[in-house]
Amino acid sequence: MAIDDVVFIDGVRTPFGRAGEKGMYWNTRADDLAVKALGKLLERNPDVPGDRIDEVAIAATTQTGDQGLTLGRTVAILAGLPITTPGYAIERMCAGAMTSVTTVSGGLALGAYDLAIAGGVEHMGHHPMGSGIDPNPRFVAERMVDQDALVMGKTAERLHDRFPELTKERSDAFALRSQQKYAEAVERGDIQADFAPVATWSEEGWGVATADEAPRPGTTMEGLAELKTPFREHGRVTAGNASGLNDGATMSLLANGKTAKELGLKPKMRLVSFAFAGVEPDIMGYGPVPSTEKALKKAGLQIDDIGLFELNEAFAVQVLSFTDHFGIADDDPRVNPWGGAIATGHPLASSGVRLMIQLARQFEQRPDVRYGVTAMCVGLGQGGTVIWENPHFKGKRK
Repeated sequence: MAIDDVVFIDGVRTPFGRAGEKGMYWNTRADDLAVKALGKLLERNPDVPGDRIDEVAIAATTQTGDQGLTLGRTVAILAGLPITTPGYAIERMCAGAMTSVTTVSGGLALGAYDLAIAGGVEHMGHHPMGSGIDPNPRFVAERMVDQDALVMGKTAERLHDRFPELTKERSDAFALRSQQKYAEAVERGDIQADFAPVATWSEEGWGVATADEAPRPGTTMEGLAELKTPFREHGRVTAGNASGLNDGATMSLLANGKTAKELGLKPKMRLVSFAFAGVEPDIMGYGPVPSTEKALKKAGLQIDDIGLFELNEAFAVQVLSFTDHFGIADDDPRVNPWGGAIATGHPLASSGVRLMIQLARQFEQRPDVRYGVTAMCVGLGQGGTVIWENPHFKGKRK
């Protein structure tokens, strides 16, 4: 059976909110965030026949309450897709949306699907990280994993321990640049170009969410240095050099090459390869290193072939452990050129597609870049990486 190309046609996301009662989505259902994102995606692609969408895969880390009931199917119905459209929910913690993309890609490549929707949603205000779970006591009692592995902030402290050269000062400097680059991208209109506005309700009445709620444009190195280290006394991980607790949804439209050509759809990216990998759970942030090595090997590429990196900034130290491993400078302009999760926020299962949305937009602006990477760490010691090719590439091919 012939294998077809898998292409990324389009992607949108809601603005990301701060989790909790003071956040803009406190009175908004999680599944409604996903519906809003999917609705905007369909609105932006009116030439896509709804009855040609063969699958809807939507991820959530906590699949209960307004994030339960087989999200892919229920959100598809609520967003107005034909009742014949199937869907399902998927879960790989932070890499949920990324896994939604890679999972439907198999069906697209084989021709089982013509078109597919892949995305994720997380309402951390309604479903705090770890809520409702009951870890098997054998994990810790039989020392399968260190107890620190169950608290993401502690795993970041462990990375600082493992790599002493990754100092708090370096993490703070990286976090500051993230805030600054994000602010510059917003000023240019790059970030909000792919937003799906969301109606919100609070005690003040109705409003519309049109901007991310988490960024701190007034961040300074002096301010970062004074923040508490909640995961360890005299530690190095703070609220300033880590992503926050957030609410939001992302959605993408993918096709196989044959269908894209038939319908006249213009791909924004072509999937080259992907890989997931496992590492010691107590240093889960290191996961993108082996997953990227695997993805590069599968693609027959080297790290120097990659012109853009969209790395999820769960923690600054986590990104720095990746860049140090591959010999990339802390301020390399290829890495998160529009900032990252330290500024935008990280609504867990939705973040993988946010990386893809930004990379796709950057590809449009950078015809000199052929390949880009989206990569992220995953709870319990995993990493995920997807390598993409830029269809706008105008440079010399090897």
